[in-house]
Amino acid sequence: MQQKDTPNKGNKRKPIIAVIGHASNAKQIHIDTAFEVGKEIAKSGAILICGGNQEGVPNAAAKGATESGGIAIGITPTDNEKDSSPHLTIPIHTGMGFARNQILGLTADALIAIGGGVGTFCEMAYSYAYKKPVIVIANLGGIPEQYKGKYLDDKKTIKIQEAKTPKEAVELALKLTRQKNQ
Repeated sequence: MQQKDTPNKGNKRKPIIAVIGHASNAKQIHIDTAFEVGKEIAKSGAILICGGNQEGVPNAAAKGATESGGIAIGITPTDNEKDSSPHLTIPIHTGMGFARNQILGLTADALIAIGGGVGTFCEMAYSYAYKKPVIVIANLGGIPEQYKGKYLDDKKTIKIQEAKTPKEAVELALKLTRQKNQ
């Protein structure tokens, strides 16, 4: 696989894109979309990071990435290997529950939301606080959908972006990361 340009100025590391969204409440549309996003991240040469769950969006995104030759890191909420996706290249077991969302938000260069509830919103909020680009894939419902084209607070740190397709979401995440690092 040919390595793409990294968006990190003066740095050889690959960009890291978080994929977040429903785990246990995922519908088939969320799973299919997450799988495609994972594939697109791998094809771009970036690294996928997710919550590492063995179900829903995290599992499907990791599967899409690794089946396409990419790397999938999972920041899991538990300390148990049995709870994590079998598709992770690198599982990081935290035993921290929702507190692990801060690690995910701080580590990612950009974040793509695919549906989701309060856990997903928490990850979005951390990324927003750290001024990381946040992209919501449209028409998938959940809390993130309410924030497309808006700011999370009056500080107007970053505007939550919208993408229509998995490919568009990954391209936008990489573009915004490059702009941020220039």
